[in-house]
Amino acid sequence: MTEYSRFEKARIIGARALQISRGAPVQLKTDEKDPIRIAELEFEKGVIPIDIKK
Repeated sequence: MTEYSRFEKARIIGARALQISRGAPVQLKTDEKDPIRIAELEFEKGVIPIDIKK
């Protein structure tokens, strides 16, 4: 997994949480309801479908 700065990580998680809150399918099985927490879990597992071009 690529190393991201704290700003990139926050942007990725925030963008993914917004997608999830608007109905995007979740990439892993979880009982979690909070979109931000789900996005954090996806980020930790490396399954978040967002990349940053440097």
